[in-house]
Amino acid sequence: MKLQITQTRSLIRASERQRRTMRALGLRRIRHAVAHEDTPVIRGMIRKVAHLVTVEHVSSTPETES
Repeated sequence: MKLQITQTRSLIRASERQRRTMRALGLRRIRHAVAHEDTPVIRGMIRKVAHLVTVEHVSSTPETES
């Protein structure tokens, strides 16, 4: 299962550690979204910046158009 992580808040008042976590997740700006596998490491990173992001579950199978 994959998680879609979207940055919803600015990093202006975030600590340097939170900024590095956001960069490690691949997030660069507000409304930027990335998909990661649901692993304990990613869950821990999300927990550290939960006030800056939203998380949604997405299916890991590729969608085909008909």
